[in-house]
Amino acid sequence: MKPVVSLRGASLQFGKRTLWEGLDLDIRPGEFFAVLGPNGSGKTSFLKVLLGLQNLQAGTATLGDRHVERGSSLIGYIPQQKSFAPDTPMRARDLVGLGVDGHRWGLRLGVSRINRRIDELLELVGATDYAKVPVGQLSGGEQQRLRVAQALATDPKVLLCDEPLLSLDLHHQQAVSSLINKQCHEQNSAVVFVTHEINPVIDYVDRVLYLAGGRFMVGTPEEVMTTEVLSELYGSHVEVIHANGRIVVVGLPDATTHHHDDVHGDVRAAVGEVA
Repeated sequence: MKPVVSLRGASLQFGKRTLWEGLDLDIRPGEFFAVLGPNGSGKTSFLKVLLGLQNLQAGTATLGDRHVERGSSLIGYIPQQKSFAPDTPMRARDLVGLGVDGHRWGLRLGVSRINRRIDELLELVGATDYAKVPVGQLSGGEQQRLRVAQALATDPKVLLCDEPLLSLDLHHQQAVSSLINKQCHEQNSAVVFVTHEINPVIDYVDRVLYLAGGRFMVGTPEEVMTTEVLSELYGSHVEVIHANGRIVVVGLPDATTHHHDDVHGDVRAAVGEVA
C-alpha cells in the first residue's frame, strides 16, 4: 500500500540544537502512528512539519504525491484541549461548521447541504444532544469531541492529533481515543497521534516514533517501549515493564543529561508511571 506520509533524510533544528536528523519514515493509510517523547524533543514540531508550518533543515516531507504545503485538504488537525471562556456564545454546531466551510469567504451557500453535513458530524462524535449549547458551557471532553468532528469535516487522509487527551478525565480520554481510532480504521485515514502518555491508546497504536535527546526510534510499541531502547535514547538507565496491558517505568534518567527542564515528569508521562 502506498504511503500517505513520507519523510526522507528529514532533519530539524531548534536554534543550534538538533531535534532529530536523518529520519526516514513512511506512514500508510489506516495506520495509527504515535509520536512520543519528553518536552523539547520535537513532537509538536513534527506535526508542524506535516502542517507546512515548519521547514526542515534537510531532507523532504511529502503527503501523497506532493510536497507538504500549508492548508492541505488531505489533513485534519485536532489541537490540544483548551477550554473556551464560559461566556463564549458560539454554539457547538457552529464550531463544527467552521470545519465544513470556515475556509470560505462571504455568504454561506448550499445551507441545507452544509447543515446536513454538520448534523452527520455531530452524530458521528456523539454530540447531537448538545448541538445548540454554547461551547463555553460544555465540559472539556464535550468540547474535544467537537474538535474531532471539526477535524473530520473534510474526510482527511491524514489526521494529526496534538496531545488531544490532555486535561481530560479517563472516560473522555477513552471516548476521544475511540473516535480517532474509528476514523483510522473505518475511513482508512492515517492517524499521527502526539502524546506524553501511550497507555490510553496502547490498544490502537500500530507503530511508535520515540524522540529523545536528538535521537529517535521507530517500531511497534513492543519494539520501542523497552528498557534497552529507552535507555539508549536517554543515555541513562530506564527500566520499562509491560504489565496488565500497560507500560510502566520504574527507573528514571538523570535530568541533568538532557536538553529540557523536567525529564523526570515527562518520562513518567511518556511510558506510564507506577501508581
